[in-house]
This record gives sequence, C-alpha cells and structure tokens, in this order.
Amino acid sequence: MSAHTRPFHTLLVANRGEIAVRIMRTARRLGLATVAVYSEADRLSPHVACAGRAVCIGAAAPRASYLNIAAIVEAAHRSGADAVHPGYGFLAENAEFAEAVTAAGLVFVGPPAQAIRAMGNKAEAKRLMLAADMPCVPGYQGTAQDDATLLAQAARIGFPLMVKAAAGGGGRGMRLVRDAALLPAALASARSEAATAFGSGELILERAVMAPRHVEIQVFADACGNVIHLGERDCSVQRRHQKVIEEAPSPAVGPALRARMGEAAVRAARAIGYVGAGTMEFLLDRDGSFYFMEMNTRLQVEHAVTEAITGFDLVEWQLRVAAGEPLPASQDEVRFTGHAIEVRLTAEDVPSGFLPQGGPLLRWRVPAAGRGVRVDHALEEGGTIPTHYDSMVAKLVAHGADREAARRKLLRAVEDCVLLGVPSNQAFLADCLASAAFAGNDVHTGFVESHMQAALQAAPPPAAVTACAAMLAAGVLALGGKPALLARSPAQVVLNLAGQSWQAVLRASADGWQVSLARRDVDTPAVDVALRVLRADAAQGTALVECDGVAYPLVFAREPYALHLFQAGRAWQFGLCDPRRRAHGSGGAANGALQAPLSARIVAVHVAEGERVAAGQPLVVLEAMKMEHIIAAPFAGVVVELAARAGGQASAGALLARVQAHADTPVDAHSHAQEPA
Repeated sequence: MSAHTRPFHTLLVANRGEIAVRIMRTARRLGLATVAVYSEADRLSPHVACAGRAVCIGAAAPRASYLNIAAIVEAAHRSGADAVHPGYGFLAENAEFAEAVTAAGLVFVGPPAQAIRAMGNKAEAKRLMLAADMPCVPGYQGTAQDDATLLAQAARIGFPLMVKAAAGGGGRGMRLVRDAALLPAALASARSEAATAFGSGELILERAVMAPRHVEIQVFADACGNVIHLGERDCSVQRRHQKVIEEAPSPAVGPALRARMGEAAVRAARAIGYVGAGTMEFLLDRDGSFYFMEMNTRLQVEHAVTEAITGFDLVEWQLRVAAGEPLPASQDEVRFTGHAIEVRLTAEDVPSGFLPQGGPLLRWRVPAAGRGVRVDHALEEGGTIPTHYDSMVAKLVAHGADREAARRKLLRAVEDCVLLGVPSNQAFLADCLASAAFAGNDVHTGFVESHMQAALQAAPPPAAVTACAAMLAAGVLALGGKPALLARSPAQVVLNLAGQSWQAVLRASADGWQVSLARRDVDTPAVDVALRVLRADAAQGTALVECDGVAYPLVFAREPYALHLFQAGRAWQFGLCDPRRRAHGSGGAANGALQAPLSARIVAVHVAEGERVAAGQPLVVLEAMKMEHIIAAPFAGVVVELAARAGGQASAGALLARVQAHADTPVDAHSHAQEPA
C-alpha cells in the first residue's frame, strides 16, 4: 500500500438532483455504499431513494441545508460515511468545506483545499495563471475595489469590457458593458448579485473578446504526480453567460490547437499542485488565439460529452484518484471516438427572459435510452420541482459517428422528451439544434442573440390540430371520456393561451367528434375538424387521436384551470375558462398591478407608498434560483399600494405593488419584469 492510498467504503454525496443520482450510480458499480443528504424540500426527491441511506440536513433554503458545512459533516459521521463527493454547485468549490471534510477524518473527493482556494477567486487565479505563462485576457484583477479605481481601470482597458464576480461563476455577477456611462450601474448590479450568490462582492474587469468561442479543457491529476488532459469541450451556445449546449470535440479545434491548449492546461494544473478532475476554461478567438478565463475545480455539468467520446467514466476516475490510485490512463492512451452533444433541460419560462419556474411535475417521459442517447435526471412524475435551487432538471446527451449524426439524434431525443406542469426550455433547445446556424457550425458566445431571437419570443399560435387536440383532451380525455360538459351535444370548450382565446363546439358523431374551432379574440373563419380517439388512457395521460385521417400521439394533464398538452415535440399550457364568459385581458402590468412572475425571495424594495415613479423605474428586486429579477414600473405614476417587503417571500402571482398612472401621462401597458442588464 503506497503512501497515497486512502481506501474508503461509504460515499456521502453532498448534493442533490441529477448529479447526486449520477455519482451514486458509479459508486454502486464500484461496490461502495452510498449516502444521500436532503433538505426538507427534497424529502421525496428521487436522489434520496437512490441512496442506501439518507440524512436530512435542514430546511429548504440552501444556506440551511446544502450550504451548511457542519450539518453535512455531521451527516457523514451519523451515517458511517468515510468519503464525501461534493458534486457540482453548492459547496463543490468551497475550500472551507474541503478543509472541514478532511479535518473530520473523511476523504474529500476533489482537489486539495489550497488548489480550490487558489482558483476559486478569479482575481487570484488570473494572477497565478499569468505567473505560469498562461495567455490571459487583458484586464484588472487588483485588490482595490472602490468605484473610482474600477472606473479608472476600465478607461485604461477600453470598451466594451466585462465585469465579473471574482468569487463565482455560472454567469452570476457578470455584465457586458459597452459604454463608460453604463459602467457605474453595472458595477452596482454585479456587486449586489455576486454578494448574494457567493458571499463576496469583489469584481474583476476584462477586455471583452467579441463573438469568441467558449472552449474548455478537461484535466485530470493524481497524487502520484501524473497530469493529463482529456481533450476539449465547446460550450459556446449560452444565454446570460450560462451554458445551454455543449459538445466534444470542438468543431473549431484541430489536433495542433488541441495539443497547445492541452499542454497549457496541464502546465497550469501542475503549477498549482492540482489533484482530481478540473476544467480550464478559455475564450477562443477567431484567429486561433486562446485566453484563460477561469478554472473550475470540480466535475462539470458537461462531463458526459467527454465520457461519450473517450469511453471513460470520470466519476470513477475521481473516486479512484481520491482513494490514492494512479490515473487509469496515460496521455498516450487517450483516444477520441465520434462526436457528442449535450443540452441542459431547465424549468424556465423562455419568453419571460428564462425566468426559473417551480411547481408540480404532472408528466415526465424520457426518450428511449440506448442507441447513443443518455438522459441524466432526478425527476419523478407526480413530484415537485422546487424553486429553491438551480433551474436545470435534466441533461440529454447524444453520441454519433460525427457532429451531424449526434445533432440529429439529440434533436429527436429532445422532441421526444415530455415535461408537463411547469414551463421549460425544451422547445428552445429543439429550435437551437434545428437551426441552420447550429447545423452549419456558425457558433460563438453570441449565438443566441445572433440567431435565436425568434425562439426567445412567445410561441406562435398552435396549429389547428394542436388546438383541437387540446379541446378534446380538456373536454373528454382528461375526464375519462364521460364528462358532464358533454352530457349534451353540441357542447363548448374554451381555452386561452398568452392572450389568445379559442372556442370549440364539439358534436358527437358516429365514431368520434366533429369540432368547429374558432378564435374568440380575432375575427377569423371557423375551422371544421373530424376527430377520432383511437386509444386513450386518462390515468396515464396518453392518447392516440386521429385528426382528419392522420393519427397523432398525445400526452396530457388536466388541472382545474389549465390543460397541459404535449404534441408534435412541443408542450403547451392552455388556460381553461367558463365558455359562457368572454375572455378578458390578463390585467397585471396593464392596470398597474405588478405581480411576482415566480415564487421568489424579495431582495430589495426601492420605493415607498405614495412615491412618484417613472416608466421603467425599478421598484422591487426578486431573487430565485440564484438569479435576480427586477420588477419595474409599467408606466409613470404613483405607487398607491406596496405589498412587497424586503427579506420576505413572494409566491407566483402575488401582488407586489400597484401603480396608478398620472392623468396626463400616456400608459404603455407592457410588462417590464426583467433581469439586470
């Protein structure tokens, strides 16, 4: 037994959701016992059921549970665990956590605390990388943090520039500033978001590299002095600086560039005495120049694409290295096969600016596994997606012989994935994968802004077959086929969607239904459709419905005031209403009543009752799933009612404030709920 050997038999996973399930899958395969930890909000989470034993570590709020170092260490002792894997997120890159685990006599499945600390702060990491001869973006990473210094440094660097939180990642505390006049507000906003997300408001400044690729190198090191890289991943498709699609290898990196970037990453890992899995993240310019951004001292969300093209299980490597074993392969033994692409499925409302969502998971159906498709998740139909944590709920990965084969395979998998109950980015992911720009490899960090603007808007009206299927599901299928609504024929069903309203008259026919479908909000001719139910299971929410001779599979779920429908690769949520009443506007910002767009914590209230406000003026700041959301005045007026209180909670739809327009001020009735610039 070597001096580095530290065998262990029971692994506690200090995380939740899909990454906890994924880590435990490998741990069990290696013969390790597993322990889960969970918050009060996660008592029924699938990751708890996957473990051999589980320990509750606190209330729903992350600081009371998944960020509670003492509670997690105590859970390890109580459960008999002798090793801890941090997963990603939460405490995964927290040096104090690594030190606490080690001090408690447990094996920490991750790098040494000093390496985490060195690379956990962007400013310090950049100073270290410059000393290691790593190419870095010109900028400022000094200790002086007053606005005067930052403004002066920004003038030296030039615009456009990036403001970044020194202590964290994931796009939080990051702002692109194109003009000096906008810098003070960006500094204040980034500092506030960084302090909330990471407990530190320290910032760095960097010259903005416009339209680069975001390419990262996977490095691995053991305690025996071996350091290798496993190639690169391209993470250029992003929204708000958060990754959406990742692929390996990068279509922009050839063997020579891969060797250069890999050597730089390995050299840097050696310089800081790194051990375990880590990722060096770079900006890749169009001319082939690359610049160090940061190092993630943990397993990455996108590690699955590297696993797909190398055939290695990176969690297994982490566990073996943590136990003191040498790396399972040398650099010469690393081979790449085919191409892999991954998408992150999130519970977010895309047209509302990717607002995180929570709520009941009414239907969850994953595409068929195998044939190069992998789905990592910790979801269970009938469960709940909580609002306290990150909005990512699953990862879909496809592996093919080349990029186009992987793209086609992943597109089909995304379109076959059913998530009903909360809004998701599923349709947006499918649109990205199907776009000519992505298929043609016209990819950079501005991909979404350049090519996907239409996909960011509200969905176009559903096709007639979709609307008719929704009418049939709401009036017949979801109610077991014998609803009181259809006791007499003809009968009416009314559905609403994003300000649009449809009315259908359903008449029973000899072998199905005749539907006359018309828009109520616009004057258009009615559409007549013949429907026939070939197969239906109300309990499972599935049906095969024939529309004018063509059969379509459906998945549906009915709530008292909503009908959720999945048809032709898209999810729809229709509002149900009494057909005897005319549809009205949704109110909200149009009449000055500002409601919470999601369940969230109220971070700040910037106004008082009776105060005059300008159109677009920020009134309330919400925080949910580690992101800030600003609620602004929809028009100039007076705050006549203020229900929001800083530090409190707001449920989705709750009244925050009410603004009354000035008599002499025209009202612009648009919602101004937004995120900081």
